[in-house]
Amino acid sequence: MKYFSKFMLWILGWKAMEPPVPEPKCIILGVPHTSAWDFIISFFYYSSMGRTASVMVKKSFFKWPMGPFVRAMGGIPVDKKKGASLTLQIIEEFRQRDQLHLAIAPEGTRQLTERWKAGFHTIAKAANIPVYLGYFDWKRKEVGRGVKFEISDDAQADLKKIRAWYKAKGIEGKHPHLFTTGKDLE
Repeated sequence: MKYFSKFMLWILGWKAMEPPVPEPKCIILGVPHTSAWDFIISFFYYSSMGRTASVMVKKSFFKWPMGPFVRAMGGIPVDKKKGASLTLQIIEEFRQRDQLHLAIAPEGTRQLTERWKAGFHTIAKAANIPVYLGYFDWKRKEVGRGVKFEISDDAQADLKKIRAWYKAKGIEGKHPHLFTTGKDLE
C-alpha cells in the first residue's frame, strides 16, 4: 500500500510535507475539512509512509460489504445511540491500544462553521497524548501532519491559538468558501 499511495499522491499532484508522528499515540487535526476528498488525500499521505491514521466512522458503516474496507483504512466504529459519549468511547480506544494516531476535524463538518469543537482537546488531556496540527492545502497541494501543539488546561484559549496558526499558514480547502478560522481572528 505504501508505494501505491506514493504513486497516487504523485498522480494527483500532492506533496507530503512532514514525516509521520513519532509518538505511538496522538491526535492529528485535519484542517480545513471542506470535502470528502480530504480523507482520501490524508489516507494516501499517511499510508505512503507505511503508517495508518485512524478516523471515527459511524458504526453502521462496518457492516458487510463496507466493513472490512473501512476497518482496513483505519476506521474506528463509534456509536452515539447507546447514550455513551463519543469522547469517552475514543478515550477508551486510546487506553486499549498500544498505538493510535487519530485524525479529527475540529470543525466537525464539511460545511462552513465558525464554531470548532474541542472534543479533541478533552481526549488529548484525558489520554495524555500530543496534538498535531495536520493540514491539507488544496491551493499548494501540500499535505502534512503539521507541528506539535502543546495543549493547556484552557481549551478555548488553545482553540484560538490553533485557529490563528491555520490562518497564518494561509491554507485553502478544496472548497475555500466553506472554511473559516472564525470571526474573532479576522
